[in-house]
Formats: sequence, C-alpha cells, structure tokens
Amino acid sequence: MLIDPSTFRRVVAVRGRLLANDEASVAELARDARISPSRLIRTFAALFGTTPHQLRTRVRLDRARELLAGGAPVTRVCMEVGFSSLGSFSALFTRWTGTAPSRYRAPAPAAPLVPGCLGMLASEPRNFREATPT
Repeated sequence: MLIDPSTFRRVVAVRGRLLANDEASVAELARDARISPSRLIRTFAALFGTTPHQLRTRVRLDRARELLAGGAPVTRVCMEVGFSSLGSFSALFTRWTGTAPSRYRAPAPAAPLVPGCLGMLASEPRNFREATPT
C-alpha cells in the first residue's frame, strides 16, 4: 500500500491520539485525518499491524492492568477505563491477559507476623498491681 507523506503524518497523529486514550470514534478520527473511516482502518492496519479499535482496546486494558495491580476494585477499573459492562470487560481482560481481573488484583497487605512471645506480652496487664488479686 502506497501512502503519501501527508496521509502518513495524519495517521500517525491518530495513533498518538489513541495512545493518549482519546475517546473519539473512528469516524471522528477519520474526519480529523481528512480520510474516510474505511481508509483510515486499512491504512492504520497496514502501518501498525493493528486496527484503531484494537489499539484503543489494548490501551484500555493496559491501563486496567495498572489499576488492578494497584489494588483498585474491578468495577471501578471497568468504568474508569471506558467499559460500560463489567461482564464484557472481565471476559475481554481474561482473554487478553489469561487471568481474571479479580485474580489480577494485588492481594491485600497481610497482617505483620508477630512472634508468639511478643503477642503474649501484648495481652499481659500493663501494671503488675492491676493483675494481683487482693
């Protein structure tokens, strides 16, 4: 596919917008690039090996992975990255990463391990007189 330099620059600009998580539709992106939506999709795929929709999905899922690794709730992550259905988000995330979003989340911090003797000291009375029966 032969691409003239001005079209190349406009399609690269579209890719930049998608990587920046621009929520514009493919039709809007094509209009801004001054080419038809079908030509944008074909040219984009020829240049980058993926369609604009696939790139947008990858960017969203990469962001979701970051948020989930930080321990964010799955439902909040789903809405924050631009999915409206928790079920479709979970299915797509699982298909792309091989792990369900709920399992991908960072585990909650565990309680610190305390040696038994120190744990017993914590339960001892602070003042000996309080512990002595009268």
